[in-house]
Amino acid sequence: QVQLVESGGGLVQPGGSLRLSCTASGITLDYYAIGWFRQAPGKEREGVSCISVNDRDTYYKDSVKDRFTISRDSVRNTVYLQMNSLKPEDTAVYYCATSLLTRCGVANIRTRDFVSWGQGTQVTVSS
Repeated sequence: QVQLVESGGGLVQPGGSLRLSCTASGITLDYYAIGWFRQAPGKEREGVSCISVNDRDTYYKDSVKDRFTISRDSVRNTVYLQMNSLKPEDTAVYYCATSLLTRCGVANIRTRDFVSWGQGTQVTVSS
């Protein structure tokens, strides 16, 4: 049974940092492109970042470029999203998911290309 579990969310002040983790069981994350998505109240789920198989390429939503970094730890079967310089508009529930594709999109990542999802972790950026 495939299970993805996100952790690391919480309440942080603007300008602060968080590191989200996506840990898998029943599946080896190395074999999949992994995406991070977020959904704020009343808004559609949007793709934030993605890392391809073999880490050949990554994708970042424009608004998080130079602030967020995605990485993979094969030993721990975990994908991370390091989030720095957080802004109130980053507030959302963050989800990780495995992709049907081996590579990430260039312009965006689409929820319909991702199949196994975690339950999400809340990130709140507020003073």
